[in-house]
Amino acid sequence: MSEFLGFAWELLAKVVYNVVAVVSSILNLLVFGWVEYFNIFMTYFTTFDLVGKIGAVILFAMLIAVPVLIVAILVHRYRINRRLHRDDTSNKALYREIGRLNKQVLDLMDEKNKLLALKVNAMGGTKQIPYVGASALADDHLPTVGNVVGAAAGAGAPAGEGAAATAVMSGNASLALDGEGVKDAAAAMAKATVEAKTLAEEKEIAQANRFPKLSLVDLKYRDWESPVYDDAISLEDFVDSFRAFACSQMKLYYTPEVIRRFVAGMAASKLLILEGISGTGKTSLPYSFSRYLDNPATIVSVQPSFRDRTEVLGYFNEFSKRFNETEFLRAVYEAGLRQDPSMIVLDEMNLARVEYYFAEILSVLEMPSHDEWVLDLVPTQWAADPKGLHDGKLTIPDSLWFIGTANNDDSTFTITDKVYDRAIPIELNERADAFECEPHERVHVTADHLQYLFQKAKVEYVIDDELLQKMHKLDQYLQTRFKLAFGNRIIKQMYDFIPVYVACGGTELGGMDYIIARKVLKKFESMNVSFVRDEMKGLIEYIEKTFGEGGLPDSVMYLQRIQNFY
Repeated sequence: MSEFLGFAWELLAKVVYNVVAVVSSILNLLVFGWVEYFNIFMTYFTTFDLVGKIGAVILFAMLIAVPVLIVAILVHRYRINRRLHRDDTSNKALYREIGRLNKQVLDLMDEKNKLLALKVNAMGGTKQIPYVGASALADDHLPTVGNVVGAAAGAGAPAGEGAAATAVMSGNASLALDGEGVKDAAAAMAKATVEAKTLAEEKEIAQANRFPKLSLVDLKYRDWESPVYDDAISLEDFVDSFRAFACSQMKLYYTPEVIRRFVAGMAASKLLILEGISGTGKTSLPYSFSRYLDNPATIVSVQPSFRDRTEVLGYFNEFSKRFNETEFLRAVYEAGLRQDPSMIVLDEMNLARVEYYFAEILSVLEMPSHDEWVLDLVPTQWAADPKGLHDGKLTIPDSLWFIGTANNDDSTFTITDKVYDRAIPIELNERADAFECEPHERVHVTADHLQYLFQKAKVEYVIDDELLQKMHKLDQYLQTRFKLAFGNRIIKQMYDFIPVYVACGGTELGGMDYIIARKVLKKFESMNVSFVRDEMKGLIEYIEKTFGEGGLPDSVMYLQRIQNFY
């Protein structure tokens, strides 16, 4: 045993000796060794030349900087630790104080509500009104000024207490003044409760409905009251008043011709395409027109990534069990809940291929019966779905128009004949001159009345038979020389467009000229014009011979422009 103790003593003594030697070495390195360092420095410093002395000073300064830096780091870390500990202690105390103050605020609010209930009960005789607290937010019967304060006037009190109620209301001025304050407080409480109920309903819709946007539209129109509509306005007054409204209210200027074409285009098709150079008012025209009708249009910015119907209508997410709704879909749904005309503007519609993302809507709008204007959104109906959906389907309302704007430049796609045939194109290549007019307010008309005006124009302004014969002769000439035909769709649009154009202040020949130029002759742009350039000169001569010189100026100018361009 003595040998083991000797072994342990010798081993541990050696370890302690080494530890002490290490600590002693560190102290000599950083603290006690500076005397020796300085003696070595002074011994050699006197023998150095100038360069050696400078190098010796730099080296000695670097040696001094090392321990100084170590000490500074240790001191800095110590101060940070002390500060963090002190801040943590202060924060805990601050949090406790905030919690205490919040509790006091809640207690005071509850006490105030109880005092208010006592004051109201004191005014109501034997008619006791219960304390209205936080539970009112979940109650189906909302407190109002009438049911909180009405009993104080003695209306429902027994006959023996009527005098006391009268004395409270008329004999005591200070109590009457106090009663006014109670009324204000009760009104504020009722308003806050209604707002809380509305927010609770919106939150419930957002959480429990797969169509939250459409359900919020239902909530918006639940208590909506329609304005008083003007059923006496004519189409010509309609055009003139809109022009005056755009000038006086929005500082936008349009020629009567552009507005006639726009309104007549609405009669001929549910899709209008406004095209031309930038800055001529393509987007502002439908926007200001919708403002004139007091039903602002929904602007949908078309993106180059649009490929199919989901870009505009949205899609059902099988994972979240919700329908990803778009603003386009919301606007279509909301239009079905209004009586006035609605518009959706597809801004820069040819940044993507229209015949791709808009194909389904184009096909639906071609259906002869409005009952067939149906979009399939989901395969089945759920109990909580919006009331405007039937079996998961949404009907496009007859009061809705789609307005597309298009720039013809290298950044866009060419709009195909399939789209042009179904739409009414309107060119805006010039800005109208500014003018002065009297202020004009908005008008309120129903979409049914606007459709009535369109039908009335077709009865009152029947297209002249002689003009129709000339049109058919031109149709035969185009089929024989260019293999172009008007087509049944264009003929129908012409019968819808021209009478309304005349009712808006235009002429029969002017309306036909516009349709021929924009709907028929436009097809030359998709042909190889170099092969038919000589024939086009003969076409211009035939038009002037048939309709008279200057009879179809828009068509002749369009053909000449195509000749020069190609």
